[in-house]
Amino acid sequence: MEIKITKTQNPMPKPDENNLGFGKYFTDHMFTMDWDTEKGWHDAQIIPYGPIPLSPACNCLHYSQETFEGMKAYRTEDGTVQLFRPEENFKRLNNSNERLSMPLLDEEFALKALKELLKIDADWVPYGDGKSLYIRPFCIATEPSLGAHTSTKYKFIIIMSPSGAYYASGLNPVKIYVETNYVRAVRGGTGYAKTGGNYAASMKAQDIAGEQGFSQVLWLDGVERKYVEEVGAMNVFFVVDGEVITPALQGSILPGITRKSVIDILKHWGVPVSERRIAIEELAQAYKDGKFTEMFGSGTAAVISPVGLLRYGDLDMELSGGKIGELSQKLYDELTGIQWGKRPDPFGWIQKID
Repeated sequence: MEIKITKTQNPMPKPDENNLGFGKYFTDHMFTMDWDTEKGWHDAQIIPYGPIPLSPACNCLHYSQETFEGMKAYRTEDGTVQLFRPEENFKRLNNSNERLSMPLLDEEFALKALKELLKIDADWVPYGDGKSLYIRPFCIATEPSLGAHTSTKYKFIIIMSPSGAYYASGLNPVKIYVETNYVRAVRGGTGYAKTGGNYAASMKAQDIAGEQGFSQVLWLDGVERKYVEEVGAMNVFFVVDGEVITPALQGSILPGITRKSVIDILKHWGVPVSERRIAIEELAQAYKDGKFTEMFGSGTAAVISPVGLLRYGDLDMELSGGKIGELSQKLYDELTGIQWGKRPDPFGWIQKID
């Protein structure tokens, strides 16, 4: 399919790269493509960034038929722009689309469209340590109908936003607590899909956590309420008796691309790592026995997020002395080193934008 390109006649001023924040500014252009039952995917375009026309009755506004991804473009020291495992994001987007009964994308074409968009807006990729261009591909149902059924029309859109370093003041450990009242997802539901409803359902617990001085909550499984699953915006890893453990993917946990990369790196290093169900009581006992020593989250935005305190009921588990754990720091340095081109990429994860 040909991509029609219409460049803006009114380029936006670039924001101050020292005050980017996250998701506040957007590049000059975006990619859009439409789908309907008669034509399939069609009208692929790169156009000036701006509002899109939507009926107030469109399906995504009423029944949440929408999916999205989060990825980044990085500027290396020599000025090259590169992506980190982008094919995995489009594969996951299709997995989400399939779960929400939405049309699948041609993953190779979606990646081609992203690369074309990046070439046009390459000067929006910020320079400087830790800064990147955040990329948000998403699909929405656009049929104007209040009937609760699968839509007959969709849009696929990619927008991009220059973003500052996630840790503006350094890689500081966060505090989280185990959520025992609300649940995020259950097997058979949409927990493994990247869809807005999952995030909306977590916001109440997130607000309560914030009011108590915690960054996020650690979710338990929605059936037995005993097995740990993930944190609001991250997958999680625990170091117990020298082994790294992360909850197994059983349909209620988002299959994180950073998670997958962490596992690959640990295996490459020869570090014992397992994916299995782990009960919160097992972690609490391991802490009391002095065996649970480190915990960290993984995700696109933060890459690695060390946890300094985990609260479970009346038990406060201080990890790594409340500081960054040795393994957390090592993984962060390795991943960001590969992403920004400062370290070798033995896995072939990087794709450069020529």
